[in-house]
Amino acid sequence: MKTFLLLLLLAFSSVSYAEETTPLPSHKIAYPQGWQTWSSIAVSHRTDNNTVRAILGNEIAVNAARSGKHSPWPDGAILAKVVWKAGELSHWPQAIGPKAFVHAEFMFKDSVKYADTYGWGWARWVGEDQTPFEGGMQVCISCHTPVKDNDWVFTEPAWFPAK
Repeated sequence: MKTFLLLLLLAFSSVSYAEETTPLPSHKIAYPQGWQTWSSIAVSHRTDNNTVRAILGNEIAVNAARSGKHSPWPDGAILAKVVWKAGELSHWPQAIGPKAFVHAEFMFKDSVKYADTYGWGWARWVGEDQTPFEGGMQVCISCHTPVKDNDWVFTEPAWFPAK
């Protein structure tokens, strides 16, 4: 009985810890758990704000990117842009790489649920503490308007060898 109570206490402790460490929703969208282990779709370097980005995807997005079936992206695809300030690498001054973490932003494809926002749910978590951005999805849409004819996505998936 003592072992059962101890296990029960540990189970509730880990649940409450997970709740305390999971960032609050952004634009009413839940923080996507496990995105840190998603596969890469592309990388980018924005010269206008000196940031580097890793573009990751959930399994649906990665399969679409690898097969070339991303115009439009399929429902269920989630794209993540992980953003850092760019800086010279300490041991390789000819290269730039990630320095200070800026934010993680996501696009969630669901053509029915997000019909009013062009088929995408837009969310962002800012800084190391992953504070939800609540500036409104219109902020994201305004930025992505130049690529509305590319399903609102800037990313051009990188080619990966099949073998």
